[in-house]
Amino acid sequence: MKGKEIVIALAGNPNSGKTTIFNNLTGLRQHVGNYPGVTVEKRSSNIHYKDYLIKIIDLPGIYSLTAFSEEEIVARNYVLEEKPDIVVNVIDSSNLERNLYLTVQLLEIGAPLVLDFNMVDIAKKKGQEVDRELLSELLGAPIVETVGPKGIGTKEILDAAIKAKEGRDIKKIEISYGEEIENELNKIIDSINSHADTILQSSDRWTAVKLLEQDQEIIKRLKKTDQDRYGEIEKVVSASIRHINNILRDSPEVVIADARYGFIKGALREAYEEADTDNIDITEKIDSIITNRFLGIPVFALIIWLMFQFVFTLGRYPMGWIESGFEKLSVWLSSLIPGELLRSLIVDGIIGGVGGVVVFTPNIALLFLVIALLEDSGYMARAAFVMDRIMHRIGLHGKSFIPLIIGFGCTVPAYMGSRILENKKDRLITMHINTFSSCGARLPVYILLAGAFFPAIAGNIIFSIYFIGIIFAIIMAKVLRATRFKGELEPFVMELPPYRIPTFKGVFIHTWERTWMYLKKAGTIILAISVLMWFLFTFPIPGPGDYSEDFEGRLTLLEESHSSGEITEGAYMGAVAEVDGKIAAEKLEFSVAGRTGKFLEPVFRPLGFDWRMVVASISGIAAKEVIVSNFSTLFSLQGTDEGSVGLQQKLKESYDPLKGYTFMLFVLLYFPCIASMVVFRREAGTKEMFFQMGYTSVLAWVVAFVVYQVGSFFMSL
Repeated sequence: MKGKEIVIALAGNPNSGKTTIFNNLTGLRQHVGNYPGVTVEKRSSNIHYKDYLIKIIDLPGIYSLTAFSEEEIVARNYVLEEKPDIVVNVIDSSNLERNLYLTVQLLEIGAPLVLDFNMVDIAKKKGQEVDRELLSELLGAPIVETVGPKGIGTKEILDAAIKAKEGRDIKKIEISYGEEIENELNKIIDSINSHADTILQSSDRWTAVKLLEQDQEIIKRLKKTDQDRYGEIEKVVSASIRHINNILRDSPEVVIADARYGFIKGALREAYEEADTDNIDITEKIDSIITNRFLGIPVFALIIWLMFQFVFTLGRYPMGWIESGFEKLSVWLSSLIPGELLRSLIVDGIIGGVGGVVVFTPNIALLFLVIALLEDSGYMARAAFVMDRIMHRIGLHGKSFIPLIIGFGCTVPAYMGSRILENKKDRLITMHINTFSSCGARLPVYILLAGAFFPAIAGNIIFSIYFIGIIFAIIMAKVLRATRFKGELEPFVMELPPYRIPTFKGVFIHTWERTWMYLKKAGTIILAISVLMWFLFTFPIPGPGDYSEDFEGRLTLLEESHSSGEITEGAYMGAVAEVDGKIAAEKLEFSVAGRTGKFLEPVFRPLGFDWRMVVASISGIAAKEVIVSNFSTLFSLQGTDEGSVGLQQKLKESYDPLKGYTFMLFVLLYFPCIASMVVFRREAGTKEMFFQMGYTSVLAWVVAFVVYQVGSFFMSL
């Protein structure tokens, strides 16, 4: 026999504590994915409580049910189409008027509600008191009180949901929008009934309200249902909008919003009291410094600096342990695995590929740990508020600054960190310019080339590359806002929630989810790409007649000379290393990757690049650090790292400073590693990923071309 089931959807404003409530209800029994067709994250869990199997869906944090963002559309469509048994509306008790706006819109849809007045401890400290029974009667929904960070009230939510499911005695509340609006709504409802079948899974009244508000998502769906029928409805709606504008001197959307707030204020006047007090609470005292016009940015800069010091100083030790572990594993497997090709595949391709991702896990985890602490404490909202004025000038909001800063460490968590932006356009622009924040993987390339061509001013050269990246981020943000993501900048609306002490459970869950996602998504794809790159750099294998000289004969002569004592041990080892290096270089040139470099050389020749630079650039797609090791192999210097004078000398002999600087600019501007692109695709979709790869590659080519050609012109004078 099938047991009793309830589907509960959690809805609420950002910073209402909804995620904490979800974590309290579900613990670690959570599933994370995406809603079909969109990039909005979907979190769900099944739990057993009393005699029920309860499925809990955590809807995106939203301020309203208008079609203002992808998150709002997802939340609204879920409630309308999936029709959960109960919608638990999580509300910040200390900011009732703002939070109840979403509640009113859920009532308009006819959603079966349970209201969770969260953080009641903070509200009571402020002297705020609510007559729960009266307000419940006025809103037509049961009210429970919770303190999310302390886990208080969790069972009461489930009990109220079960009672509402079993009783189905939720009172129907209908908001009155005033005589003029109501008259026009009736006209639209009559038109809907005359010209359309059941076109939406909602009431005719709610559909009429959305049409008056000119909700583009609803209009699009009605047109899709029947263009001809909608044409008749549209005539009535347009006449109603003109009438309201003429009579009330305002748009229907504004009038309806005022009516909603009027309903909220009326209900709160009956059931809500706020103590008169002249005392400034601790939140206001801290905010007087944190969000101060003059002190806010220095404080933010200090916190970000401390974050990176913590992450990269502490993360250096476990990174070293993991790296050492993979090195020992490689040595151990090399001694066990027979056959040069199989050994190379497993050690260089698989172990090297996985290790290249896993080694960054400590930094990723620590970074997410700090971000979780900043988010849960309430500071992240302040940081966005402080930076908003500056970011606004480049067409973005303050919250965009956070992932851009993270990008200087690693682009993967920076892309994932863009989720803090509610608006889809802002999120995509931020992700598209994040590539210009030079990640730590690019630094070895800069050190190698700056040390080779500009040893006296290497530090200044590297700083100039970072600075140019920031300039291009600003330029491209403006370009993208004016073209592909054009539109007026949306108003920056964000509550500054009270400061809270983050809970261990909440911080742990946030950190673990994000870190595991990094390992699971990026790690598996990196493994496949690393194996693919290994094949491209290994095959086809040249035969004896494909080499430029008889290397086997040279090695035989060296062995004979060493055995007879004609050359010393040191000279023998050096000569063998030189021959092995040349063999490796010719194998690489003979491989698919080498041939590709030769084939593409004409495209990159206007930038001053030869085929070796082309191959190095291609290898940088897997990971930017690989560029250094590939230069080493290409120049027949095996085992040379970025600090080697030998490799830098070879580069200096082969290229001039202009080519070196141009190559650094190219590395700066074209898209980051394949791991970051995998995360980009997950966060923004395949189309946006290809756009990112395409436009940054073209930009890198154009900028490198201009710099090299202009530089060559002046050098020739």
